[in-house]
This record gives sequence, structure tokens and C-alpha cells, in this order.
Amino acid sequence: MPQNDNRHFHRSRDSVSPGTLGTFAGVFTPSIMTILGIILFMRLGYVVGNAGLARALIIVAVANAISILTSISLAAIATNLKVKSGGDYYLISRTLGIEFGGSIGIVLYLAQSVSIAFYCIGFGEIIAPLLALQKSYLPQIIAAAAIAFLFVFAWLGADWATRFQYIVMTILGVALVSFFAGGFLKWDSHLLSQNWATPPGGISFWVLFAIFFPAVTGFTQGVSMSGNLKDPGHSLPLGTFMAVGISIIIYFLAAITFAATLPNSVMAQHYDAMRRVAYLDYLITAGVVAATLSSAMASFLGAPRILQSLASDRIFPILMPFAKGHGPSDNPRRGVLLSAGIAFATVSLGKLNLIAPVVSMFFLISYGLLNYATFYEARAASPSFRPRFRWFDWRLCLLGALVCLAVMLAIDFKSGIIAVAFLLAIFQYLKRTAGPARWADSRYSYHLQLIREHLLATTAEPEHPRNWRPQILAISTDPQRTEQLLRFSSWIEGNSGLSTVVRLLEGDGLAMLKLKAENEKELEAQLAELKSTAFPLVMVVPDKVTGLQSLIQAYGIGPLHANTLLLNWHGESRAKILGLQEMSNGQLLQRGLRYGCNVVVLDIKDDKWAAIEAIPKEERRIDVWWQDDDTGRFMLLVSYLMTRNEPWRDATIRLLAFEKEESRTERHASLEAMLEEIRIDAQVVIISEISDDVIVENSEDAALAFLPFRIRQNQMVDFWGHSLESQLFLLPVTAMVMAAEDIDLDAAPEEGEAAETAAVLDTLTDAQKAARRTEKEAEKSKAKMIAAKEKFESLIADGDPDDDEDDELRKAKKDLKRAEELAQKTSRRAAKAAAKVQQAEQEAQSLGLVIDENGEDKSKDDSK
Repeated sequence: MPQNDNRHFHRSRDSVSPGTLGTFAGVFTPSIMTILGIILFMRLGYVVGNAGLARALIIVAVANAISILTSISLAAIATNLKVKSGGDYYLISRTLGIEFGGSIGIVLYLAQSVSIAFYCIGFGEIIAPLLALQKSYLPQIIAAAAIAFLFVFAWLGADWATRFQYIVMTILGVALVSFFAGGFLKWDSHLLSQNWATPPGGISFWVLFAIFFPAVTGFTQGVSMSGNLKDPGHSLPLGTFMAVGISIIIYFLAAITFAATLPNSVMAQHYDAMRRVAYLDYLITAGVVAATLSSAMASFLGAPRILQSLASDRIFPILMPFAKGHGPSDNPRRGVLLSAGIAFATVSLGKLNLIAPVVSMFFLISYGLLNYATFYEARAASPSFRPRFRWFDWRLCLLGALVCLAVMLAIDFKSGIIAVAFLLAIFQYLKRTAGPARWADSRYSYHLQLIREHLLATTAEPEHPRNWRPQILAISTDPQRTEQLLRFSSWIEGNSGLSTVVRLLEGDGLAMLKLKAENEKELEAQLAELKSTAFPLVMVVPDKVTGLQSLIQAYGIGPLHANTLLLNWHGESRAKILGLQEMSNGQLLQRGLRYGCNVVVLDIKDDKWAAIEAIPKEERRIDVWWQDDDTGRFMLLVSYLMTRNEPWRDATIRLLAFEKEESRTERHASLEAMLEEIRIDAQVVIISEISDDVIVENSEDAALAFLPFRIRQNQMVDFWGHSLESQLFLLPVTAMVMAAEDIDLDAAPEEGEAAETAAVLDTLTDAQKAARRTEKEAEKSKAKMIAAKEKFESLIADGDPDDDEDDELRKAKKDLKRAEELAQKTSRRAAKAAAKVQQAEQEAQSLGLVIDENGEDKSKDDSK
């Protein structure tokens, strides 16, 4: 390929001369002339005649609702970006990424190119009857001639085409005036009421909708010309809304005018209904010619520019030659040629009603994705999303996307599924072949927003052993062993955890910043080469002990924090694990255990690592030296997680446990039952005596072994107190493990913090109910006591208090005594109930719960 041509493939949009078109010429004119096109002049009457005015107005309303919703999305996203060449494709690709961008770019280009033929066939259908020739293929010949005529303007460029459009728009305006004038003179209110209902035997609603929908697709023509606009951010929303608003009024008035002037039967059988209504019918013919040619011209200008933008992004290598433009305006002449070829091929189909649903499908996909792209951008809540257009809501954008999808499937379910499948096929192809991102889209921001929301949601929920996942800090001072350490880390993640590979650099001062940057770049390159999913982290620390302690405590955010420390083993002598001379391995590891990190020390030697690779996947065995404690359960869990990875999917886990000879059978049975209960498949092997030789003898042929360790006198020893050095020399790759967390492999959902919290709240609720009940009882008893006392005092006042013969006085005295005893009893019950409430509240507060006056937990609401 010549060198000059190759430069065009790398040509930036910013290198092209700035646009010269304003709102009226660049957006409103091409949009309004495409909307007021062939459907208005030749199919709106047909739709009204077959559907009746009521359903026709619904069709117009639904179609325009899609255009309004999409215009809102377009205005929001266009005023948030500096829109460059490519229109819809540019907006979608810069929001949803290269895969969706490339997919919709192809669809949009095909839609615009097919539209050229669509409008030109309409032109042929109106011109053919005016000629004396009676040939069935005459409309196609006329359409092909129209394509050739418009090709000249498209070849010359947008400036020439816009001059042509001013003439066309004048003709359109005169034709519409003639139509509405004729409708005014022929208005028949009785006929209008007759045409309101759907005539019998009419065409189905969605078939008519598919025929009509291309009428409203022109509002994005201005977007396709975005590269030729002086100020796209201002012109695109203003020009689009002007075109959509005016066209909606015209379509509704035109539909009503048709229904008030012609019977449904006439409109349903004749495509020239507008000529029959117009005051001067020849002006309608001129209007049809102008409408079809102007709409085709707009598509002829838009399609090549979408292709040029797509080619400039180098997404599809085969399209790269179409990136080259011509002249100061970078006119995409190669794209013009290809669009003309597609249009000529489409003309061979011949029928307008056959092509209309295809055009509808293509545009519905593009509008749906444009709405979704704006919803996606708004939903990401990025600080950079600051559209000048304020009158939008992300819910409207989502509604627009869903309406487009629903209408696609309603028009033709099979065709809709095929169209979506075609889009997804291109998406999947680009996902595999596109390579690294070529621009910053909104996906990164969207994922960050999801992380934020999910972290906040996780914080509001209590932790539970069922939700435990490995969060690994892999620290290596030996770059040669980093690869093995990362691969092992990815294995024990089990596709459920996260790994961070860490480098600790000792030092201080500005020089360390440069060293830190170099190490970060080196580490990122190594991770990229290994295709590792681990995150890189380089820390400058005053010393490695302080750095390790700070790392473990500070790593993570919210509920996501490190729980496993992974290190390389270099031997038991001092200064081995992190290169420290001042402390032993045991002292160092105690720092990690103290802050709640499980510790895994991996013994890797090149010959042992190579031995793993040599073992067939189905013959690999993982040995776990079992102790019935948290370390044993942790080793068993991560060995199971290893089998979730492809290299270990068929591996066998073997559980080796020590037990005296006389208890071997019972021990074996209990371990089998435990494995069944925790749902982990493993073979149980009981060892009756333990020693270095026994450990080596049983595990030397394994692919990998998990061995528990302890720290004794600041040195690492195995669980039985034996030295590790002699064992590791003869064992395979070995992970020495010590757990710092409580590991529960079969925690029930009803156990844990959530269950404890629920029990405390239940106790508090019951106590409060009992307190309220006893308090009411105490109040009633007190009221009865007061009433009894008042009665007794009244009788005393009226008689002799020492007269024991007075039965009424004696009875009142007994009632008072009983009332006083009951009041005291209920008062004591109320006091006890109140004490229980206070105790329950204190217990709830000790768990960190915030209790309101109704006894409800408000801590969750506060966290949200």
C-alpha cells in the first residue's frame, strides 16, 4: 500500500478542518426533509385507510414517542461529549465501548445505505405512472437513475448537497401547503367520524407500524453530519428537537386531513391519496420527488461518514481503506462508492413495502442502543457526565431502549431475534479480536459505580462464614518466583477471590518515587505477560516489618480486606522470607497472624514446579495433612477451591490424618462423615504414626501438598514439632499453612452474626411487648385501687369506721386490700419487664445495633 494512503488510516478526527455547517443547514434541514419524506406523501394515507384514524394516530404517536425519547437521549449525550464525525456510531462507541460501537456502526451504515434505495424506489413508484412506458421493472430503473444522480452530489461533498437541499425544502413546503389547502376545502366532518374506526379486513397494526416507522427515522440525519458542524453540542439537540416537533405536528394534522377528505377504502387501495386531496395535485408530485430525493440525499451523506468514522477507528481491518477522505472537508468518497453499490443492489428487491420493515429493524436497533448508551452513561454516575441538556432522566432513556426492543419483537418476532443475534455476533467477534481499548468509554466508570453500590450493600449485611472468600496478598522478593507464586494464588482463589501481588521497597525520599514507578511498570508488564488477574501494588516503606503490618491493616475497603498472606519459602535461616536480617521467619509471620491473616508459605523449586506440569491433569493428587482445627479446615477449603480451576479440575484430594492404631476405624468413619457433611470429595488416609519419613513417604508422589505449621521458639516447625527443612527437600511443591481465622465449612444460614442479631432483636421485641402489657395491667390495677380507696373513704365519712357490723364497709375494706395487693404485684411485674427491656437494649448496643424508640434496628438505615 502506498505510504500516503497509509497515513489516512491514522488520521485523527481532530486533524480534519472544523465544520462549517450551523444548526439550520447541518441538523434541522437534513432531519426535517428526511422525516417529511416518502412515507408522508405515499404511505400515510395507506396507513390511515387500513388502520382507521384512531389506530393510525396511535401508530404515529408510538413511532414519534420513540423519536422523542431517543432525541432526549441524543441531546443529553451529545451535550456531554465533543461530538466528532460518525454521529450515532461515535456517541455509542464512546459510551458503550468498541464492541457495541463496532456492532452498531455496521448496522447503522447498512441502515443508511439501504435507506438510499428505499427512498429512491419511492421516487420510482411516483414517476413511473407519469411515463408512457408500461414496464414492471420501470420503477427500479428510475430508482437506479436517481441513485446515480444523487451520487454526483454526494461525491462533490456536503456543501454542494446542502445547496441542493434548500431547493428541495422549498418544494416540500409548497407541496404541503397545497395538501392542507385542499384538505381545508374538502373537509367532511361526517366522513371523519366514519373513518375513525378500523375497517374490516384491514392489515394488522404492527405490519402498518413497520411500514410507517421509517417516516420518523430521519431525526438522526443531523447526527450523521456531526463532523461537518461548527458546534455539534449546540446544534444537535436544538436542530433535532425543532425537526421532531414540527414533523409531529405535520403528521398528526396530515392523518386527520386524510380521514376528513377521503374514504378509508380509497386510501387503502391507492398510494396517491395525497394527490387526490391536494389543491394542486402536480405540486404533490413535485413534493414526492423532492421528498424522496432529499431523504435519499441525506442518507447518501450520512452513511459514508459513519463508515469513514468506523474505518478510522481501525476496528475492522477490511474497512481501513474507507478511512481516507478527499479535500479539506475530508469527504469520504470511497464510502460514497460502497453506499451506492449497496443501494443499487437493494433496488433489485423492487418493492417499497418489502424494504420498509428491514429499514425499521435497523433503525430500531440503533435507537435502542442510543437510548441504552445514555442510560448507561447516566447510570454510571461519573463526575464527567455533565450534559448541558438538563431535561432528561435516566429512566426515560431506559424506557426508550425497552420500547425499541418491544416494538422490534412486536413487528416481527423472528426478524427481531435475527437482528439482535446479528448484532451480538458482531459484538462477540469484536470482543475476541478488538484488542486493547482505543479510547476511554463509560464502562470503567460504570463498573466503579457498581463497585460502590455493591460495597455499600455488602457493608449493610452481616458477615457469615458461608460468604468467606480468599483475599490474598502475595508478597515475593524474588522476581524469578513471582510467576509461580501468582499461579498458585490464582489456583487457591478458586475463581471466587482476589489476589494482589505486592512489592515492598525500603527507603525514603524522592528517589524512591522513581523506583516505585519503575517497579509498578515492571510488575504490570509481568502480570500482562502472564495474563494474570492479580492486582499490582508497590509500597515504599521505612522498613519491611512496619510495611507488612501497615499493609495488612490498611489493605482493602469496607468489608473487602486481606485475609490470606502468601509468601515464598527460602529456608529457615534468618533473612529468608522477606530478606530481613533482624528477625526470624517465625517472628515475621506472627505479625501477619496477629492481624488476622491466614499465612501460606509456598516452597517452590524449579524442578518441583516442572514436575507438576509433567503430571497429567487426571492423575494429579493434592495431599492435605489434616488437623481438626482451623488450619486443617482452611487447607481443606483451599484444596477444594483449587479443583475449580481447569488444571486441577480432575485432581484427587487426599486427607491424611494421624490416629492411633486402635482408633483408626472410628477416625476414618468420622472423617468420611465430615466430608459428606461439608460436601467435599476427598479420600481419607489414616496414619498410625507420624515422623518426617512417614510424611515424605506418603506425599512424595503427590502433585502438591498442604502441610500445617506452628511457630515454636520463633521458628517454623510442622504441626508435630519436626523441622521443615529435611521434609521439604523430598516433598513436592508444598504449601505450609497456619490459619488465623475461625473457619467453618458447614455453617448453617441461621448461625453467625445475623442469627445472633436476630435473636437479640427478637428478645428485645418480646421484652418490650411484655413491658407494655404489664405497664397497662399496672395502670389498671392502680386505677382500681384508687377507686376502691375512694369508696372506702366515702363510707367512712358517712358512718362509724369502727362499726364491724356494717357489711358494706367491711366489703369495701376487703376490696381495697385486694386492690392494693394487686397494684403492688403488677407494679413489680412492670418493673421486672422494664429491667428486661433495658438489659436487652444493652445487649443490642453491645452488638453495635442502634435501637430507636420503637425497638427497631436503625444501624442498617444509617449505613445506607
